[in-house]
Amino acid sequence: MAERTQTGYNICREILDEGTVDEMAERTNSKTEKVKKSLRCSGSQLKSCLLGSVPVLSWLPRYPIRENGLGDLVSGISVGIMQLPQGMAYALLASVPPVYGLFSSFYPVLIYFIFGTSKHISIGTFAVMSVMIGGVTERLAPESNFMIWNNVSNSSIVDTISRDAERVRVAAALTFLSGLFQILLGLIQFGFVVTYLSEPLVRGYTTAAAIHVIVSQLKYAFGVRPHRHSGPFSLIFTLLEVFYLIPQTNIGTLVVSIITITALSLAKELNAYLHKKLPVPIPVELIAIIIATVVSWQVNLKQSYGVDIVGEIPSGLQPPVFPVTSLFVQVIGDAFALSVVGYGITISLGRIFAMKYGYKVDSNQELFALGLSNSIGGIFQCFAVSCSMSRSMVQESTGGKTQVAGALSAVVILFITLWIGPFFEDLPKAVLSSIVYVNLHGMMKQFMDIPALWKSNRVDMVVWLGTFILTVLFNPDMGLAASIGFSMLTVIIRTQLPRYSLLGQVPNTDIYRPLEDYSQVKQVPEILIFRSSATLYFANAEMYQNALGKKSGIDITKILSAKKKLEAKRKKHEKKNAKKAAKQNAVNMEGEPEREEQNNVAIIEVDLKPNPSFPRAIVLDLSPVNFLDTVGVKTLCNIRRDYGEVGIEVVLAGCQTGVVDNLQTGGFLNNKVTKSCLFSTVHDAVLHCHKIQNSIYFILF
Repeated sequence: MAERTQTGYNICREILDEGTVDEMAERTNSKTEKVKKSLRCSGSQLKSCLLGSVPVLSWLPRYPIRENGLGDLVSGISVGIMQLPQGMAYALLASVPPVYGLFSSFYPVLIYFIFGTSKHISIGTFAVMSVMIGGVTERLAPESNFMIWNNVSNSSIVDTISRDAERVRVAAALTFLSGLFQILLGLIQFGFVVTYLSEPLVRGYTTAAAIHVIVSQLKYAFGVRPHRHSGPFSLIFTLLEVFYLIPQTNIGTLVVSIITITALSLAKELNAYLHKKLPVPIPVELIAIIIATVVSWQVNLKQSYGVDIVGEIPSGLQPPVFPVTSLFVQVIGDAFALSVVGYGITISLGRIFAMKYGYKVDSNQELFALGLSNSIGGIFQCFAVSCSMSRSMVQESTGGKTQVAGALSAVVILFITLWIGPFFEDLPKAVLSSIVYVNLHGMMKQFMDIPALWKSNRVDMVVWLGTFILTVLFNPDMGLAASIGFSMLTVIIRTQLPRYSLLGQVPNTDIYRPLEDYSQVKQVPEILIFRSSATLYFANAEMYQNALGKKSGIDITKILSAKKKLEAKRKKHEKKNAKKAAKQNAVNMEGEPEREEQNNVAIIEVDLKPNPSFPRAIVLDLSPVNFLDTVGVKTLCNIRRDYGEVGIEVVLAGCQTGVVDNLQTGGFLNNKVTKSCLFSTVHDAVLHCHKIQNSIYFILF
């Protein structure tokens, strides 16, 4: 056991209740002051607001080119090269032509460069977001709506040009609306919404979304065409149909998938093995799509083996087009889910890098920046973006120091879009789906969270598993809502099952700890100190009151019931005696002689001696309580009244300022009950209770 360092510790002050503390500290009306302060607008405040809304104005003029220039340049080129295959691959997930993945890797990245606050995350296409968008585009623009008759083959075929155009319009409307949601949430300072997305929930959700991604790409890996399923259990139905269609597999497509997945996996392992020796990672995905495109062009995989290829890729950028507003009503729910998921992933990863490198990420500004990226991107026919873990890790590991790296990656994408894009028209779609599979390898490792959470926190493990199962069974959007509800349910259950404890004093200190946890902690004589580990509100108020009765050993309901019966009996006898006295007076007035013998009168006596087993006072430690609703305040009123009726003083300790305000507005404090019964610390309350003068206790036996 380590030897304790003993130093002098002596504080001399009077016992302070909340009323005395308010007088000494001169408490002000904080709400009024905050309103006045918010209405002031000085030059410095205006400048601070401008720099906070457009962060690039504050850091770019002071950008150290010599220190950060080379690292950001190398990082930007590396990430830009990664954006090319990932953008095209994730466009397949969103069910739009691959070139729109390149657009989504350009416009939103530039917007985030201006308004974002994270220096290391890579904004752009992301698998989870893309599969959510794909679910909406295929639901609102299914292939069955674009069937046309082919006179050559005498059969119905899909009008891919009209289908893709409609799906792009749906994706743009969805993206624009999700961006508006993010802007509105940022303007009303709603960044704290991310607190409802705990790490177990986010990791369980992204793992389940990765399963959706894998299943959605099976049609490209096997070269089959399953029907689009939506609603609950759609993933299971799709998986069963793919298994049913396996006999129709296109062998050429399957061979391309197997070769690409094997080559990419081996190359990724080589990258991981040599990452300390290589200045930048080997761009294996770019090399894969170049080789695959050349082979496809030379062998003519489309005509010879029926392998599905990317097709026409127009060069240049698309002119801005405002989204079709008539689609907003149909995608509003999906847009909100998309905005929350995208923001949750971005801020979670941004905070990890900010903590690692010692800077601050503004959660509300991130909402605003991401919202502008998506809303402006929607006008340029992009689909919704977020940050990617793999690209962000590459941006960091290759020397990226600021948002300049992201801007340079957008320049790389611009160069590819303007001049190089059409060279990839012969690229097999199976190669893009293989890139998706290999990039999901990291998400599949998140299954290892389960044994880790089993050891550390089993409630978090239940949240992880519940989120995963709900998201797999439902679509990602419905799964998110159900997962948040499930997570909140675990919080409610935990607040309904708090730990109730009696506290004792650590000898020769002003520290109090649960009696059942410490052998040397002693209960203060004639004073009971009670604490709950959770806040006090409507869901657990009754349990709080019952637990106090069990811990104190005082059945207050039984005692008060007995007292009421005794009072009723006493009043009945008083009334009976009063009638007898009135009758006797009437007889005396008629002239009859007074009787020397009076009738015996039953007298109900109350024992004024206190019950030695009852405490003289109860201290309710409210330090874990961060708010009180009306039911909680009413519960405290009832406790103080009921125990006061049997002669037990009830005082409150450890009340936070907000709790004191709740007590004030809830009616606990009034002309009879003042702040003299509220104390900042348990020790102040205990010292006060020691000073309670002995009084008459109506103890009932």
